[in-house]
Amino acid sequence: MPEVAVIGLGRIGLPLAISFADRGLTVLGVDKDADRLQAVRDARMPFEEPGAQEALDRVRAAGTLTVSDSVADAALAEHIVITLGTPSFSHIEIDISDIRSALDDLLGHLRDGHTIVLRSTIAPGTTDFVAGYLAKQRGFAIGEDVFVAHAPERIAAGRFFEEIDTLPCIVGGVGAGSGERVGALFSIFAAPIVQTTPAQAELAKIWTNILRYANFALPNLLMMDCEQHGANVFEVIDLINRDYPRGGIAKPGFTGGTCLRKDFAFSEERSNAPGMLLAVSRVNESVPVFLVEGMKRRLGSLNGRKIAVLGLAFKGNTDDERDSLAHKLVRLLERELADVAVHDPRVPTPTRPFDDAVAGADAVVVAANHEEFIGPDVLRAVTTLAGSDALVVDPWNCFGAAQVFGYVAELGAYTNGRVALP
Repeated sequence: MPEVAVIGLGRIGLPLAISFADRGLTVLGVDKDADRLQAVRDARMPFEEPGAQEALDRVRAAGTLTVSDSVADAALAEHIVITLGTPSFSHIEIDISDIRSALDDLLGHLRDGHTIVLRSTIAPGTTDFVAGYLAKQRGFAIGEDVFVAHAPERIAAGRFFEEIDTLPCIVGGVGAGSGERVGALFSIFAAPIVQTTPAQAELAKIWTNILRYANFALPNLLMMDCEQHGANVFEVIDLINRDYPRGGIAKPGFTGGTCLRKDFAFSEERSNAPGMLLAVSRVNESVPVFLVEGMKRRLGSLNGRKIAVLGLAFKGNTDDERDSLAHKLVRLLERELADVAVHDPRVPTPTRPFDDAVAGADAVVVAANHEEFIGPDVLRAVTTLAGSDALVVDPWNCFGAAQVFGYVAELGAYTNGRVALP
């Protein structure tokens, strides 16, 4: 019999299931995706996560991780961890239909002693809703018969096996008993356990992401202001931060991904300052539009122009392209009737080879800051393939030329001994 069941084997759930199993617990992973289940059975990671493949090999060899496509099977375990997606509707409302569906599948199988852990990002009040739903439908005394808590996932993509043992684990239990039970479960990891209320755990998670989303909007807005006033955003950022104790503004770039693009809506749903976070979203969502308009100002009509887009992932060094603004950029360019050639060495979506994508391009846009795109050598390759008349669009400053828009000919100095801004 499994000790822990993890419902949802996505980029949060599968590494967590593997980590529990790698520490000796017997784990059941539940998912409706047949291809993903087969990948786990075959000991093959369905997505990139450093260290995951080696850990999966170990737990499959040890027999501590099994999988199922039945949510009801999760009730075989004492601890049930739900890591299902919680998107937001377009009219700013959390969508908990997947969580509620899982609860309905579990209802007839739950028994005294079960622990339900919400690991997904959720809006304030959702943990209490789950507890109330179980009490209403089955008559459970929450915190005595069954235990419910929110233990939010705050680990960055690509850092799971490092941060599961270092980031404090927040536990918001419905009642002291729930917090104690879930804290004991997650104490198998080395990270400290921080007990709090469900609402505070929910707010801590969504505002962790809101803080990052807002912080990234500032340099993006600054980039747009610099274009308006003929200034260089990287030089302005250097002036702000250099030897100044209250500096710290980040660099511009695409700000996307499934967490940052939606989690602000979980606060906006019942906000006391409606529109504030929508404005932050508007800034970040405008970056692809800004870049397309900047290309049009410099090249004229993009109709029939070859535009090479480097990167489809939502950020550098990941294969995760969910909610990536690079896709939005591609769609906007296609609406301008540009001939778009995409290259990304990491994502599952098929793309063109680098040389093929860049050769003869009128413009080359760095849309994801993969390490494969960083450095003056890449700019030299663009120079060779696209020619000196090509426009380079590099909001991340991957090439080190410290210009969002620049023609290859004028950027050449940055590849020949000049020191670019950091």
